[in-house]
Amino acid sequence: MDKILGDTVKYLEYLQQRVELLEEHAANQATESVVVVKKSQITVDEEGYADWNSGNSTEQRLPEIEARVCNNNILLKIQCEKVKGVIVKILDEVERLNLVIVNASVVPFGTLALNVSIIAEMEKEFSFSTNDVVTALRCALQATA
Repeated sequence: MDKILGDTVKYLEYLQQRVELLEEHAANQATESVVVVKKSQITVDEEGYADWNSGNSTEQRLPEIEARVCNNNILLKIQCEKVKGVIVKILDEVERLNLVIVNASVVPFGTLALNVSIIAEMEKEFSFSTNDVVTALRCALQATA
């Protein structure tokens, strides 16, 4: 019985040290994030047709894109127009950037928009900044509009 209690105490001490080490690592961990946001609103004309309006009709419509990096993972949040083929375009662009998609979720936001969340791991060949990732995604989405 004493041996079991002694082993249990040693194991608990080990776990406490491990928790302290992980907490220090989490506190020192650097995160980088970039948010590119252009607020848009949907307007409906007299005939019932909906249109995206960014406040200036001459401006090009841009999606809302957010990228956050933590270690070798990147979280992408994209709100864009609901257009045929847009999800395939986004996923293709993410893979083209040497990112391995771990999880992707697409949720319709009303009838005209999509809310896309992607968690990806950076491959060894990944050499882009978060600004580069956001710019590449924005260009890919503009091509589908």
